[in-house]
Amino acid sequence: MALDTLFLPDLLWEPVITNALREDFGTGGDVTTQALMQGKPTLRASFVARQDGRLAGLPGARLAFTLLDGNTRFTAFKQDGDRITRGDVLAEVEGTASAVLGGERVALNLLSHLSGIATITGQIVDSVEGTGVSICCTRKTLPGLRALQKYAVRAGGGSNHRHRLDDAIMLKDNHLALFGSNIPAALAAARQRAGHLMKIELEVDSLSQLAEALQCSDGPDAYLLDNMTPAMLREAVNMIEGRAIAEASGGITPTTARSIAESGVDILSLGWLTHSVTALDIGLDIRTA
Repeated sequence: MALDTLFLPDLLWEPVITNALREDFGTGGDVTTQALMQGKPTLRASFVARQDGRLAGLPGARLAFTLLDGNTRFTAFKQDGDRITRGDVLAEVEGTASAVLGGERVALNLLSHLSGIATITGQIVDSVEGTGVSICCTRKTLPGLRALQKYAVRAGGGSNHRHRLDDAIMLKDNHLALFGSNIPAALAAARQRAGHLMKIELEVDSLSQLAEALQCSDGPDAYLLDNMTPAMLREAVNMIEGRAIAEASGGITPTTARSIAESGVDILSLGWLTHSVTALDIGLDIRTA
């Protein structure tokens, strides 16, 4: 992942890290470290990978310490988006015991979670290599963590779907119900509302729905082909004939991703990349400086 395409400003990391530190410190702070600390000892600690995977979240890990003490030194030996191997030293932090021990859990929680997202995204991306298909996340993110989780998907080689409801118009079954499931009428209303830069995507779960939409003179820019088999997807792609983006969603697993990608669709979107991910095991080995 090129560094110029993998970037999230500290402005978007800081509110999450600040709230997490507040949650951890409560009103009394780190009473354990306060009770045991004599003077102002300096600690040095290394972030070490306990599993193979993809790395994401180093900027957040850094802020977990520097927001507590601006004099804390954080040195990264790897970059977000890197493939990492068990035993790799990812970064080192050096600072007061209160800063290092106070920020430890927040840094590890975030780094492990985001690296888990990057890792599974990378595995799916690898599984469809050569098909030309993009792996995409959705808005099924944890509240307050969307920008960070979508960043982690990019760190794994994936791409992002909508960030917010105002990014694009997406007509799903619950929206179509407002028009009595009248697809042409819903599309017409959507096109009237959309500006010249706003895209429209229509979700369909049957080939008959797709056929109805394709008859519209001003159709959508993309079709979300929901829970279709590879055979149905191939037929859908043939019907669309390149007139719009074909996005497959639903029932996509590490086992099925390749066969679905080979149907000819352009995008695979997977909600579980962000809402059901397993954290990557990363440890923080601490020693006195």
